Amino acid sequence: MLKQEVKKSLLKGAMIPAHPLALTVDRQLDEASQRALTRYYIEAGVGGVAVGVHTTQFEIRDPQFNLYEKVLTLAMEEITKAKVSDSFIKIGGISGPTEQAIEEATFLKRIDYDLGLLSMGGLQDVSEDELIARTKKVSEIIPVIGFYLQPAVGGKVLSYDFWKEIANISNVHAIKIAPFNRYQTIDVIRAVCNSDRNEEIAIYTGNDDNIVNDLLTTYKFRVGDKKITKQIVGGLLGHWSVWTKTAVEIFGKISTYKSAEQIPSELLTLGQEITDANAAFFDPNNQFKGSIAGINEVLKRQGLLQGNWCLLDKEKLSPNQFEEIDRVYAEYPHLNDDAFVKDNLKKWFSN
Repeated sequence: MLKQEVKKSLLKGAMIPAHPLALTVDRQLDEASQRALTRYYIEAGVGGVAVGVHTTQFEIRDPQFNLYEKVLTLAMEEITKAKVSDSFIKIGGISGPTEQAIEEATFLKRIDYDLGLLSMGGLQDVSEDELIARTKKVSEIIPVIGFYLQPAVGGKVLSYDFWKEIANISNVHAIKIAPFNRYQTIDVIRAVCNSDRNEEIAIYTGNDDNIVNDLLTTYKFRVGDKKITKQIVGGLLGHWSVWTKTAVEIFGKISTYKSAEQIPSELLTLGQEITDANAAFFDPNNQFKGSIAGINEVLKRQGLLQGNWCLLDKEKLSPNQFEEIDRVYAEYPHLNDDAFVKDNLKKWFSN
């Protein structure tokens, strides 16, 4: 059962960063930096946090690293210490085959996460019917956010009918749309509008390449003799794990204009600036191979991480990605929150 305050916040729309993983130079967990990151997000004013998701690196589950429970627990400890409001949304990532997903959901429930973000990543050979059955089993343990992960980073293309079935599962409360594809994004929203639970499902963007436009758009579909409208109410984004304080402010500005008849053109320009910055961080020119290292590089420059290292050697910055991050830093100084981080860094690293 989802807590009432969390459900309200989820439906209203929240700004939720996907939490990175902090490592030392020898690729061991850097606990001080891991805690500092969680403190950074809370003090930046986010509406929730998602841990154990793609940005945290799916490999934390591998036996050779065995970091899943440790990393999820550290974040929960910091959230508890911070005495966040009852509406703060605590999301844990869930992935893998059904048995693994059930184990992860059980762990998340035990340590008081509100929802599980259920990834379909790495399950290319599993049928849609099997994925629906898996979702139902996980939802019996913890409230679920469905997750359309883009194929370039391990997801698969899923049908309109699949998403309509997912929306009709009683303990599914939101869907994160992250196919980085306009057609597939519309598929999900249309499916939700045509489901029996269209008012119960919150739509969140995970399209880091189209954040502002997603948040400003109202979708309308005819369902029977009625016109159903749906908005993407919030975001759960890896992009929001950097320059987070500024992103919170931008999200607030977007929220004030969502129901306005006219959208200021400067917001649309801002959206394209954010997309350009995201290209530097997420490395689409190389099929997103440098996406996690790119996020970590920005956090390293701010002093929140020791380096941009990932658990796997192959996960690193692509050629010219460092220079691209230099470029967007210089091009869009109004997007970073370096001053906020600098003012608080010492506090976040204190015990």
